[in-house]
Amino acid sequence: MDYPKKIIIDTSIFINPQSLIFFGSTPQQALENFIEKAKNKKVILYMPPSTFEELTKFLKETPIIPKALSYIRKKPPKKYEIFIPSLFLYELVEEMRKRINKGLRITEKYTRYGLSKKKGEQELIKALREEFRIALREGIIDSIQDVDLLILAKELESPLLSSDQGLITWAQKLGIETLNLKEVKSFLFS
Repeated sequence: MDYPKKIIIDTSIFINPQSLIFFGSTPQQALENFIEKAKNKKVILYMPPSTFEELTKFLKETPIIPKALSYIRKKPPKKYEIFIPSLFLYELVEEMRKRINKGLRITEKYTRYGLSKKKGEQELIKALREEFRIALREGIIDSIQDVDLLILAKELESPLLSSDQGLITWAQKLGIETLNLKEVKSFLFS
């Protein structure tokens, strides 16, 4: 496989527990290992400022190596210049409407449980939050960081590396190449 010289990277590759097996056992270690290997392969890493800020917040409890982070190019996407097909927006709105309706049904279900007092309040709230989060957030773009990553990948015509399945799904709808963590690891560590 011919690997690109530019890659758009998402925070998820350093913080997602399933992703940590690829590059290191902690987010800091994963970041350091990934960047060191990317430098050796002469791969240029890009990240929108909003995503970069998100990454630094996740790593706030560990010392961040400024040299490693300086290797990531922080480039804001040209939000007013990149064309996004109207069908993409249509599908996104339709998907969100389905998810909102599903969220309402989940809320109704837990309200009935609460009224019947089958569970304790804290247990009920915890279960509701988890089911609601899965219904509304998994498999969808759900943050400005996700949108920035999509727009930047489209603008630079560069592949997107993420372990966020929603981001990957919606990137592919836009014709953006996505990279698999396993493939990238084999390339970087070969």
